[in-house]
Amino acid sequence: MDYKKAYQEWLNQADLDMALRQELEAITDEKEIEDRFYTELEFGTGGMRGKMAAGTNRMNIVMIAKVTYGLGKYLLNLDPQNSEKGVAIAYDSRNFSRTFAETAAGVLAKMGVKAYLFEELRPTPELSFAVRHLNAAGGIVITASHNPKEYNGYKVYGPDGGQMVTASADALIAEIEKVKAVFDIQKLTLKEGLSQGKIQMVGAEMDDAFTKAVTSICHPNPNSPLKVVYTPLHGSGNKPVRRVLAELGYQNVIVVPEQELPDGNFTTAPYPNPEDRSVFTLAMALADKCNADIIIGTDPDSDRVGVVGRNPKGEFDVFTGNQTGALLVDYYLKTRPELPKNKVVIKTIVTSELGGVVAKSYGANVVDVLTGFKYIGECMTEYEKTGEYTFAFGYEESYGYLAGNYARDKDAVVASALVCEMADYYEKQGLTLYEALIALYEKHGYFIEDVMALTLEGIAGKAKIIEIMNKFRKVKLTGFANAQLLKFNDYEASVSRDLTTGREAVIDLPKSNVLKFIFDDYSWFALRPSGTEPKLKIYFSVTGKTEEEATTKKDLLKKIVTDLTE
Repeated sequence: MDYKKAYQEWLNQADLDMALRQELEAITDEKEIEDRFYTELEFGTGGMRGKMAAGTNRMNIVMIAKVTYGLGKYLLNLDPQNSEKGVAIAYDSRNFSRTFAETAAGVLAKMGVKAYLFEELRPTPELSFAVRHLNAAGGIVITASHNPKEYNGYKVYGPDGGQMVTASADALIAEIEKVKAVFDIQKLTLKEGLSQGKIQMVGAEMDDAFTKAVTSICHPNPNSPLKVVYTPLHGSGNKPVRRVLAELGYQNVIVVPEQELPDGNFTTAPYPNPEDRSVFTLAMALADKCNADIIIGTDPDSDRVGVVGRNPKGEFDVFTGNQTGALLVDYYLKTRPELPKNKVVIKTIVTSELGGVVAKSYGANVVDVLTGFKYIGECMTEYEKTGEYTFAFGYEESYGYLAGNYARDKDAVVASALVCEMADYYEKQGLTLYEALIALYEKHGYFIEDVMALTLEGIAGKAKIIEIMNKFRKVKLTGFANAQLLKFNDYEASVSRDLTTGREAVIDLPKSNVLKFIFDDYSWFALRPSGTEPKLKIYFSVTGKTEEEATTKKDLLKKIVTDLTE
């Protein structure tokens, strides 16, 4: 792509948005121009995400219009009836999220495709629910999840309420790539769309239906004594999480005031990620002040939740996604004896094996899928059709959980409620969540996990990620500590190699650029380039009879792998 030509094309547009024009005219660094225009922001199977700014390699109303026009063409080609089924559109608290959502709605409306636009910010899982509830043709969420304030994103959902998976996403991407004359795309204003009946606002009625679906999954605890500090991290979880907890009987929920209201600048949490202990600094201070039992925090689009509990010293520990997931699997299966024999727990290939071991101890089936909750949602839809399994619980290590069949994406609203239910359950037995976790380890073994993210931006970064992945495809590993390498899985080549016999087997999953090295003691590590960020993620999971043994092994494995990336 000729970045100078693309840059000039934007400047030559007489009706280019004034803010975008001023931004482009103010650039003096040639490298900055090149980075903004050398390519187009990639729309992958997970959607599109990037920094908000002018340029083809940035998130802005021009690129939003382009992908939305491609989506409209895809849906109309698929079935002309999709014009009436329409598309549900939600957005979070990020800067320009509302503008991007209105842009998408206006483009679809001009194309004759009905747009159901939420009247204000809503959680991503409510969008997933809304697509199903409205019997819509698809959905859009404007969010960049837990990324810093400079970022925003665009995720597309299919008619089942799940994020588009490979086949559908490829067809959509093909349509988007056909869109060349981006400045010729027309759209209705919100006022025009409403007056013509092509845009319909969605609000309280959907909230009520979503809340009813979530609370039906949970056990009510009228007048629960559990004291909870909650932070929505300036995002969309504030109202729905508090409403659900109140309706279930949790009256002692204290919200962190500084992080309660929507704030696209994330003033108190520049990196609003519940995996990051620092976002809970204010919550911990408040929890100490009011002597709270637990802390929960949801990310800006409220599909992920972090949990903080007290250790034996009375200090706060942030549970990992794997730890919370294993605790929830154990609690949910233990307290839902009515679940059928063909119940299934679905997790991703980079999620700890502890949850799977726990699930099997309750007679549940366990299915592993590729990284990304969309693959869990895809399985849910398939099992709903075939009856092979009954979905019980799904989760991934990156703090995403779901119980129930009302949605097809991870849901921090129901997860927050189940965490409180679980904490209340153990508190009545004189146990903290930390003590319940230790009991799981003592019963099933200590599973210690870690994740390392190498940030590699720009053209050079992309090349480095390719270089590292190719290196690990050829690397000769035998084992570490007392563990022997058992299998090497290349999910892009769809090949699983048994290193003890030399035999190869086909991996029956969609192709994905992921490598996983599996040892004979349940330990493993995996490499996966992020589909939405300029990062190479490396996941580690190590087991041991004691916490000390597992931690020592994890540090050793991490050093071995880190040295190989250099």
